Amino acid sequence: MENRNRIGYIVSGGLKENLRVRLEVPAREVQEGAFVVIQDAPWQFYGLVTDIQLGATDPRFADEQSERRFPAEIARLLHGQTLYTTLEVLPALMLEIGPELGTPEYEAWLTTQGGETPRPRPVKTIPAHHAPVFLAGEGDIAEIFGKDKEGNFVIGETREQGHPVRVNLKKFVQRSSGIFGATGTGKSFLTRMVLAGLIHGDAASVLVFDMHNEYGYDDTASDTGERVIGLQTKFRAKVRVVGLGRGTTIREHTPDFNLEIAMHDIRPEDVELLSRELNLRETTPTTLDALVKSFGAENWFSEFRQMKVGAFIETEEGKKIPAPDSVAAWANAEGVNVMAAEGLHNKLRRLFNKPYIVEQPAADTLSEIIKALEAGQHIVLSFGKYESDLDYLLVSNLLTRKIRQRWEQRTNAYRTSGKDEPRPLMIVVEEAHKLLNREMARQTTFSTIARELRKYYVTLLIIDQRPSQIYDEVMSQLGTRIAGWLGDEDDIRAVLSGLSGREALRGMLARLQPKEEVLLLGWGVPMPLPVRSRRYNDTFWDELLGKKTKKKFDPEENLRALGF
Repeated sequence: MENRNRIGYIVSGGLKENLRVRLEVPAREVQEGAFVVIQDAPWQFYGLVTDIQLGATDPRFADEQSERRFPAEIARLLHGQTLYTTLEVLPALMLEIGPELGTPEYEAWLTTQGGETPRPRPVKTIPAHHAPVFLAGEGDIAEIFGKDKEGNFVIGETREQGHPVRVNLKKFVQRSSGIFGATGTGKSFLTRMVLAGLIHGDAASVLVFDMHNEYGYDDTASDTGERVIGLQTKFRAKVRVVGLGRGTTIREHTPDFNLEIAMHDIRPEDVELLSRELNLRETTPTTLDALVKSFGAENWFSEFRQMKVGAFIETEEGKKIPAPDSVAAWANAEGVNVMAAEGLHNKLRRLFNKPYIVEQPAADTLSEIIKALEAGQHIVLSFGKYESDLDYLLVSNLLTRKIRQRWEQRTNAYRTSGKDEPRPLMIVVEEAHKLLNREMARQTTFSTIARELRKYYVTLLIIDQRPSQIYDEVMSQLGTRIAGWLGDEDDIRAVLSGLSGREALRGMLARLQPKEEVLLLGWGVPMPLPVRSRRYNDTFWDELLGKKTKKKFDPEENLRALGF
């Protein structure tokens, strides 16, 4: 059995009200969020410290400062007998360990388990009084969060003893996930690390909607001025950077290719999605339906764009009528309200004038992106100078709609005829509340992906500083949640929604360090755990890519290794 640090023993508690532990070591040796192990043979319980409290056998001993009245040694002995500290522990998992390893009893017990070592399961009972409590060791962390093997990515380490904490990437991509934290807490750095792990481990293809041009090429940290390595710098053969619009450059780099959107790819639902951004009226769907009926789903945008507003001609009788190529002439012919049609045309002028929306693109870059993702490559779509919400909403939803159609087709073909299994795809969305708020969620493809598309091998990784503004139904579908410090109570409540023990975790989340501490939660991890996240620096890349950091020469260590 692994050597662990004993810290106390169970004195009371229950499943609903947590367990209470009498502490046998100084309180400073244990922190809120510590991962503890409780031994009660043949079971082992795993829990999380959620509170630390001072207690006394009699309130008078706590009120009186006996160290001023008695010699130091007597005061120390008195304190040891009358004053104490207790921990509140949230029990999370239990594991049947059976008899002592290597004994005949253990072999017989293992046979009753089907020959396989039992795995930790959700806690259903509680340990006995006086069951010893230990700080978890490295082996305990590995038992619960995964050992050092392919597919397990080290996301950080425990805060007390620095033991590595791993996330199983294949499980991580099976459901949509979220990375949350207030502005300045390092969400972008953490996202880069997770994406580097996914790319290096080949767990899924990744499509990043890079609204602020941060992920593809090298950047400079705004707070420290240090160089921040881009994903393509380390994965040149795997990551392709795509710029929005012809001739677009990203941080003075020329992207691998540029994305132009053909007018025939824009559908009415893409425009309806922009209702708030374009201030569209309730009559818009009716007008769009009439346009599709007149010109077809592929030609309506181009035809409508070419129409003129306020154009008139004069008849032989001297009467002014709408010109044949005007919006009014089309509206009158189709029985559409002229003012509604002209109003829609005026508002869509913001789209008509977008340089990246063209009649005939130089290449079918939408299809090229999808083919690259199917082939196992990774795409960072940088928006370049087009950083408005309108650009982000239109382009991301349109491309995702096409991806959804393609992956649904491939999945159905795989299930019916046994063709190649679709490759898992994770779509990374920044500023997620702009696409997944209560008003927009029902219209966007992203909401459909979060709710339904994991069975079609497509999931989301959403990054946001205001999780409370994301639609509840979407938040409830997130499997793994990685949360940094959040100062707003509504945001904390949103991150913890749907999780057991959320009342105990609320204070823990609010008291994280503003940087480099995160709380792991949800389906993708066996139990909640606060960790100190890895730093996104050269050491991270050396460890990820297998380059050993050169150690300094230590004469004493070398002598010990030789047996002296």
